[in-house]
Amino acid sequence: MMKKCSALLATTTLALTLHAQEMKLPGHAGNPVFPGWYADPEGVVLGKKYWIFPTFSAPYEQQVFFDAFSSDDLVQWKKHPHILDSVAIKWAKRAMWAPALVKKGKQYFFFFGANDIQHNGEPGGIGVAVADKPEGPYRDYLGKPLVDSIFHGAQPIDQYVFQDKDGAYYLIYGGWGHCNIARLKDDFTGFIPFSDGTVFREITPEKYVEGPTMFVRNGKYYFMWSEGGWGGPDYSVAYAIADGPAGPFKRIGKILQQDPAIATGAGHHSVIHNAKHDQWFIVYHRRPLGKKGANERETCIDKMEFNEDGTIRPVVMTKEGVTSLKL
Repeated sequence: MMKKCSALLATTTLALTLHAQEMKLPGHAGNPVFPGWYADPEGVVLGKKYWIFPTFSAPYEQQVFFDAFSSDDLVQWKKHPHILDSVAIKWAKRAMWAPALVKKGKQYFFFFGANDIQHNGEPGGIGVAVADKPEGPYRDYLGKPLVDSIFHGAQPIDQYVFQDKDGAYYLIYGGWGHCNIARLKDDFTGFIPFSDGTVFREITPEKYVEGPTMFVRNGKYYFMWSEGGWGGPDYSVAYAIADGPAGPFKRIGKILQQDPAIATGAGHHSVIHNAKHDQWFIVYHRRPLGKKGANERETCIDKMEFNEDGTIRPVVMTKEGVTSLKL
């Protein structure tokens, strides 16, 4: 019996080793880019380093901290554990989700969702933490949520902070099939109303579910989001293009979705642009083949390319991932 168990263990170990070797080719990052269950990755360029700030993918009650990862070349990643946790955010008790990171001046501002609030009046929503280094440690910036209520049907989660060409910062966020935009004050302590006096403006495109992000390319505003159910195989990413951060946004189509040969549940992404080489990358999570658990999600990076007319080509998910590229 012992011999059979030893043989089985050796066979399993060899299979896992060969699988790992197959997934990580020489000079490639491999997908996932780092081990562990992580989702909702926020990819950011800070100086000469790439950073990823993801959600720790686990049951809600266990989601009480954030890790971060940094790289010089997109291939080798260093883990920075527990850069922020609920000990520093007294009002956050669970479901700490989907970071958004902004450097302003000499400080780093870390936006996050917490508590998965279901109704107005519950403690939680979108918070802000601040640190002097991207790896933290972060401390509570406001002592309370920045957004603690439901406006236009949008659950206050999945926040993204977008800086426009004129320097203005906008908070773009929302779950439950609704997305809002609001202009942030320069010190991130609140909001500046729009010209009509409203603070939160709904910009929800067709089929939007959650996970918004935005970037500008060649003067056009690309608004991207996730569709489908985050716990299932049909999670995906779609996009629109407009002339300004508030749209109007008309859905163009999907550019990332499951591949039966690679993975399922591909969504909730961000975008990294290496300006020096004008190369674009999509940072996203997906579920390995054979895995059914909602929280069995891993962070991956693949190329994002454009057609001559500015539309985004469908992303080809890979096992080998991207090759080395310094900033």
